[in-house]
This record gives sequence, structure tokens and C-alpha cells, in this order.
Amino acid sequence: MNKEETLAAVLSSDELPTLPTVASQLITLTAREDTTLSDIATLISTDTALSVKILKVSNSAFYSFAQQISSINQAVSILGINAVRSLVLSFSFLSMRAGKKKKVQFDFEQFWKNSLAEAVAAKLILERVKGADTEEIFVCGLLQNLGELILARTFPEKYDEILVEINEHQYDALNVQEAAFGTTHSIIGYEVAKSWGLPEVLLLPILYHHDPLSYKGSNEKIAATCKASHLSNLLISILYSDRPQEFHKRFRKEAKDLLGLTNTDLDHILNEVHKQVDQAGEYFGMRIKNTKSIQEILQEANIRLSLINLDFEQMNQELIKTKIELENLTRELKRKNKLLGDLANIDGLTEIYNHRYFQNSLDKEISRAMRNETEISLLLIDIDFFKKFNDTYGHQTGDFILKEFSKILKQEIRKYDTLARYGGEEFTVILPDTSSTEALNVAEKLRTVVDEYVFEDSQTDYHVTASFGVATARPVTDDIFSKSNLISESDAALYKAKEDGRNRVALYSEKKKWYKF
Repeated sequence: MNKEETLAAVLSSDELPTLPTVASQLITLTAREDTTLSDIATLISTDTALSVKILKVSNSAFYSFAQQISSINQAVSILGINAVRSLVLSFSFLSMRAGKKKKVQFDFEQFWKNSLAEAVAAKLILERVKGADTEEIFVCGLLQNLGELILARTFPEKYDEILVEINEHQYDALNVQEAAFGTTHSIIGYEVAKSWGLPEVLLLPILYHHDPLSYKGSNEKIAATCKASHLSNLLISILYSDRPQEFHKRFRKEAKDLLGLTNTDLDHILNEVHKQVDQAGEYFGMRIKNTKSIQEILQEANIRLSLINLDFEQMNQELIKTKIELENLTRELKRKNKLLGDLANIDGLTEIYNHRYFQNSLDKEISRAMRNETEISLLLIDIDFFKKFNDTYGHQTGDFILKEFSKILKQEIRKYDTLARYGGEEFTVILPDTSSTEALNVAEKLRTVVDEYVFEDSQTDYHVTASFGVATARPVTDDIFSKSNLISESDAALYKAKEDGRNRVALYSEKKKWYKF
């Protein structure tokens, strides 16, 4: 068969899968410029089962929103049109079954698991690229091998023969497909998705995911998506192929070449992918459990390689030796992971938590406050006239002030409060289960301690003061609550404290009544 004959047979086949009605209508709707969020929500709400699935994923760790999403209208508003479209297409694709004809070699169940894993991997990879748009990468990863499904349903017997040939002789799949059909699954998948009306941002990664550098367009989002899709294929091949070392080596090299990922990025991806694949299986209703980690897979592969041609006694000795080495490696990895965690979360100068840790910790404390229906307070603190210390005494003195200031605050707060350096001379304290009155008392206590403390280095004594902004919320009962609002409110209170003369505490109020010491 040549390419044209294959495409004609595919597009006219009664085995060609079709998109569910809602998904098809959604593609048409999102292509219109006058479409509103309300239009999208109304359409999705017509399918109750689909709505329930979308709400489940929206409220899962897949997105990790602090607030509860209780309606499709809210989901569309928070996630955005593209992200919701991707979810609808994801559920639609994963609902496609094997077709009417019996297949022998092609494992449809494993195909969908692999596709979901590739979607997870593509998202995980692109999230490590600074400034990348990740809204639609998940569905791109999910659809990239759509053509394999189409060929297996349209030409079941012939495609079974191809799979036998590929598996027995380790032939390149694309070359074998080209010889049999005059084209490859990338082109088949692209043409079928195009017939569904998918936009270019979803189409072109299907076409170019095996050779992302073939994409010559100027759209940076599409280029990055093609590269991430390609890399996800390599990454998942580590999990599911019998040549994990080969794909591991290729993945590390090509991830650096194509997207400029660092070793830190790659280690994060390789450590996380098996956990996130299992989680995605739960979110999208697929039975994927206990996926082995990349490290475990590579260790097993190395062990198998080392045991070839060994007799039983040698094999037993090698197994014992390998087990010991693995245990030692595990201990060392735990130690290094702890060090890496400290480096990622601790401010190098003050040795308290950094801004990144503060943001993550505030998310967790807000979630806990929502579950327990309790209040949460936030202090934002600024050292008064800190620039004067640097300008007058030099940056070494400024650094000394920052370190001492951090040490004082850390000594005075509770063990379960979180102190972090917000940036520069600004600090923040998260106070869980703390009312506004209690937070004011804590802030005034800290202010007094700082005011009375003698900052003494080897040469001079310094007097330091600080201004405190306080904000309190009860997330469950506050309809307009958000993390950004809480931070903004404490910042506004801090501004008021500084405006009123510094070295004082101000509490934010929605009615703009400022309570201060």
C-alpha cells in the first residue's frame, strides 16, 4: 500500500474511532473567537459523568489548587479554556475501546497505559522548562501515538504481523510501518486528529514527536511541545522496554540538547515520573499501580547483565554483593536527598526557610485550615531603614544584621510556626490556628524583642527596629479568600505600619480600619 491508499482506507473505515459528542462540540466551540467561559461550562455540564471526572482531577494533586473547586463554571474559570479542553480530550481518548475485531498482538490496555504515562512524562518534562506553556502538553503527550491505535483498529491482521516482525527482529517501528503502509503512525495520527478538527498546537506534536527538529515553524510553544513529547517517549521507554539503560542514556543526553535541562532537572524528573504515573492512573480511572522507579529498573537491568554466563555459585555471590551495594546506595541516596532538600528550602545567608519553601508551606497550612475550619494568620516583616546599614557600615554588617534578626525571630516563635526570608530585608511568619488578636500579640512581642535587642558584632553595637503587617483569614468562610489575597493583605498592613512611622504593628481589615500597636 502507498500513503494515499492507506490514508483513504483509514479515513473511510468504520473502525476509525470518533470523538464523543461533547469533545467534538468543544473543539468547534473553542475555535470561535466569541466563545465565553460560560459557553464552555454549559456544554461540559450536559455530560454529568464527564463533569464529575473533571471536578475530580481539578481537585486533585494534578493541579494542587488550595481552594476547593465545586462546579464546572468554577473549574473553567480557574483552569482556563485550553486546560479544560485538554482534560475533556484526555478523558475522551482514554474512553476509546479496542473496536469490533479481535486483535492478537496489539495490547490496547497497555497502549492506553503507555499513552497516559507519556502524557504524565511530557507534562513533568515541560514543567522544568522556564517560561514554557504547559496548559496543553498533557493531551499532546496522550495523543502522540494515536496513529498506532488507528492502524491496529483499521488493519488488525496486518498490524499484528508488523508487531511480530518488530518484536522478533528488533526492527525500527517507523521503518517497518513505512514499508508496509507507505507512511508512519505519526502521519496517520496527525491526519485523523486533523479530521477531528484539533488545533495546530495539538496536531503538530503528533506529527513531529519522533523527530522534533523537523518542525521548522516559528511557534516556540509548538516547538517546545514537540520536544517534550519526543522526550516523554524516551522516558517511558525506560519504564516499559527491555532496554532501559539505552533509553536512559538517550533521554539524559537529548533532554539537555533539546530543552537545556540540567542534571538537577533530570534527577527530579527521573525520581518523580513513576509516582506521578500511578497518581494519574487513579485520577483518570486506569489500573496503574506500583510502577517501579527508574532507579530500581536500571539496577535490575544492570544485575541481569552482570549475571549472564555466571554459574549458580557465582550468581548467588553476585546477588548478595549487589543486595549489599543496593542497601548502601539507598542509605547514601537518602542522605543526599536530605541535603538536596535542605539546599532547595533553606536561605543560604540566614539559614531559615526561603521564599520557595514559604510558598509551599503556606499552601499546606491553608489546606489544613480549610479542613479544620480554623483561622490562619500571616506576618510580613520589614527591617526599618535597612539600606542605611549597608550604605553606612557596608554589606558585611548588613549580612550580620540579617543573620541576627533571623536568629531572634526563630527563638521567639512556636515550633509549628514557619519563619522564612521573603526577600531582601523582608521576612514572613505563618501562624497556623491563630486569630487576629493572637497574631497581633505575637507581632508586638517580636517587635519589642527586636527593639530591645543589642546587635553587637566585634566592633560596634547597632539598634535595629522592624515594622510588622498582620493579616488573618478563615479560608472556609471567606468567599473571596485566596493565598495571594492573604499575602497582599499582610503587605498592605506592613505598608501602613511603615507609613505611620515604622517600628510598629498594623493589622489589615477589609473595612480599611487599621488596628495597630
